[in-house]
Amino acid sequence: MNEKNKRWLFSNEVNGENVSEGVERFVKSYTDELMVVENHFKKGSVGALHSHPHTQITYVVSGKFEFTIGNEKNIVQAGDTMLKKDGITHGCVCLEDGILLDIFSPMREDFI
Repeated sequence: MNEKNKRWLFSNEVNGENVSEGVERFVKSYTDELMVVENHFKKGSVGALHSHPHTQITYVVSGKFEFTIGNEKNIVQAGDTMLKKDGITHGCVCLEDGILLDIFSPMREDFI
């Protein structure tokens, strides 16, 4: 696991964690106030519906996903961004292999 407040973090220093079938999480960098996480999804894998007390911005690096945020569903792809305020239920289904970059505030202690 990487260190909190580490100034430089190179990709070969980060180990992934299998969080569900077809989903691997890489905690990239974090402080108490902010965290960046890269999630690799295989086609057909699911990010189960959930909520948490963190504000989250998700940037689609690659692939295509069907996202549910609250009562809304949309198809998103590379270059798209989503804002999920704290407490809102959200999740996704991966339609094409892809990568999501998540930014959390404050950091997710449960990921460490």
